[in-house]
Amino acid sequence: MTSPAAIVRDPLWFAHRYDPGHDAFQFRRLSRDDHRAATFLTDDYLGVAVPTAVRRSDALAAAPATGPLHFIFHSAFCCSTVLARAFDVPGAAMGIKEPVLLNDLVGWQHRGGSAAQIAPVLDAGLTLLARPLGAGEAVIVKPSNVTNGLAPGMMTMRPAARALLLYAPLRVYLASIARKGMTGRLWVRDLLVKQLREGLHPFGFTGEDYLGQTDLQAAAIGWLAQHALFARMAETFGDRVRTADSERLMTDPVATLAALATLFGVTLDAAEIAQGPAFTRHSKFGGAFGAAQRVDEQVQGTSGHADEIDKVVVWTEAVAASAGVPMELPQPLLR
Repeated sequence: MTSPAAIVRDPLWFAHRYDPGHDAFQFRRLSRDDHRAATFLTDDYLGVAVPTAVRRSDALAAAPATGPLHFIFHSAFCCSTVLARAFDVPGAAMGIKEPVLLNDLVGWQHRGGSAAQIAPVLDAGLTLLARPLGAGEAVIVKPSNVTNGLAPGMMTMRPAARALLLYAPLRVYLASIARKGMTGRLWVRDLLVKQLREGLHPFGFTGEDYLGQTDLQAAAIGWLAQHALFARMAETFGDRVRTADSERLMTDPVATLAALATLFGVTLDAAEIAQGPAFTRHSKFGGAFGAAQRVDEQVQGTSGHADEIDKVVVWTEAVAASAGVPMELPQPLLR
């Protein structure tokens, strides 16, 4: 059997989950090809496997030196997976796509875990996630957007970290939700509930108000809560963060990648990557995909919902103005 120390020292043993009941991290062995093949680093995409548990104290005692750690925080449906895949550059960087370990900490928080309990585990988890797959590589973590409430804490714990705050413009986001039908509408309701638990809605609405809102209003207010958080992070962390929207990314991927590589201190060939599979294959379903196909998806999402989307955008802009939330975020990646 592999010893706990050997597991922690080997970056191919990925820190997959955290079990607060046993104060232990669960590791799965993943090659670089495993990372590439999985849309997200969840059991749904990785397949079922029996993890190996290592107590947190043992993991910290054996943890090796880490590489540079940076983040792509996002508000969903904004090509964040495309960017995480783009930073799979052997010898330079590896993109980590939605590690469940961070989701586990949010779930623990929602079940009553305190900040004092969660903070040291988050710190340890970031150390384990920052073990580079190859010598000299940076680690670019793209957490799930349900962990955005932890994003300020992650940046505070890692003062050398840089972050991109990525979002889809509101109309594009709403079209994505509408196109997904009931699945999308249930998802935004679930996100709203989680955000309310974390106090991320400084908009003055009551629980009854939220119940009276349409599904696309719930989607928009969830988007605005993330936008407000990103605006606060841009103010708090200054030059350590940059903001970008998905449409500018897809319109000018070379400039976006070059600017982001500079932010993260990573050397890569932006033009080559923009012509590669990260930008030409669908990040979730495979098959050819690019800017034209993305426009087609947006048209499909808007079809039959244009009137509601128009009204919800006007409503959201009024809520944003009342709450002092900018619809255009500061600190743009491309100026």
